[in-house]
Amino acid sequence: MNKVYACIDGLATTSAVIDWAAWSARRLSVPLELLHVLERPPELPHVGDYSGALGLGAQEVLLQQLSALDEQRGKLAQEAGRQILQNARDRASAAGVQQVDGRMRHGELVDTLLELEPDARLFVLGEHYHASSPRRIHLDHHVERVIRAVKRPVLVATADQFVAPERFVIAYDGSATARKTVDMVAASPLLQGLPALVAMVGADTPTAQNALQDARHILQGAGFAVETTLLPGEPEQALPDLLPSQGAALLVMGAYGHSRIRHLLLVMGAYGHSRIRHLMVGSTTTTLLRLSTAPVLVLR
Repeated sequence: MNKVYACIDGLATTSAVIDWAAWSARRLSVPLELLHVLERPPELPHVGDYSGALGLGAQEVLLQQLSALDEQRGKLAQEAGRQILQNARDRASAAGVQQVDGRMRHGELVDTLLELEPDARLFVLGEHYHASSPRRIHLDHHVERVIRAVKRPVLVATADQFVAPERFVIAYDGSATARKTVDMVAASPLLQGLPALVAMVGADTPTAQNALQDARHILQGAGFAVETTLLPGEPEQALPDLLPSQGAALLVMGAYGHSRIRHLLLVMGAYGHSRIRHLMVGSTTTTLLRLSTAPVLVLR
């Protein structure tokens, strides 16, 4: 596990993905690999589909035209990919990354990442959504498929611009998955030096307070400055509402929504077996990725 992989596609979040990947590679002291995957485009209708309206000669002409169009589309996609990778190399180098490489692959993004996973320390990708399918309703299917498939950490850029985080929040529930998340954060140099807020949702019980203290002690033992908070309600509502409800007291935590609270990095585990698991499977990974404009680091 000796590389950060940045998955870039030339769309709106590409610059943020490159910057987040460069930031991560510098903090982890590992090389950065820029990855552009040319996925198979939607297939054009088979020429036989028009057999009822076209004669044999017209079908042959149409087949030739479709073949030429497909070839041209492939060439243009490869040329665009080369330009995307070159621009990304230049941007990453300007950001101070010493070892930057790039590759273009054909196939499906998830399959490519699974193939590269043994050599990965972190995957970085951007979230995209369409005007007809806004993020608050549907999560980018590429993001969801990647998070479900890979076991390495995934950092999702949810905004078009990179802002270096000044603080991070861990979504915590005291489960084995959440404790592993805390252990991974404590053991990694990625977030060292940033203040941490451990946020838990549920009843204020001795068990909950003890769980928060356990997380605090682990992180403090690794040198982090740590605060904890226990929120009432359900994770689906309380976690997205956390920062706005805290107001100016958490001013440095935030690019969460469009409030004054900026420079936040949200950290959470994925697909455990707890209350947070339901938020992740059917709605903590899926719902928070849909609702958060803060970047999200998902740990398995």
